[in-house]
Amino acid sequence: MRFIQYAYPNYRALASAPAGFVRSAYSGLEDEINRLFVTAPSATENGRFPIALREDAANAYVRAELPGVRREDINVELADGSLTITAARKQPAGEGEETLTLSRAVAVPETVQADKVAAAYENGVLTITLPKAEAAKPRKITVS
Repeated sequence: MRFIQYAYPNYRALASAPAGFVRSAYSGLEDEINRLFVTAPSATENGRFPIALREDAANAYVRAELPGVRREDINVELADGSLTITAARKQPAGEGEETLTLSRAVAVPETVQADKVAAAYENGVLTITLPKAEAAKPRKITVS
């Protein structure tokens, strides 16, 4: 979503004073805030989306937020130690339909069992479970 700045007179920028009008101390702050909203990059402009990485003793997890994307438009690929998530979101734009492609890549440790990777998509959130190999899991060693 892109913020649109509307041109309106900033009457608070001028404050009345006995000697005439002087500039308000807040006018510079308002201008800076407006500039930030106009120039801030959005996720749709650079084709990226937020992800979260988590790990426990048995698995590593990748959680990606993909609101408005259909399950069949998501592609997850694990190759050469890299997990790549690609999604396409179709947006109606006036007369035609516009397709926005989103993509992220994450480095995956070699201890992941590639044949047991699972992905689930629910309510706009993609969760990928990367199980660790048995050799990489911590083992309890008894002390004698």
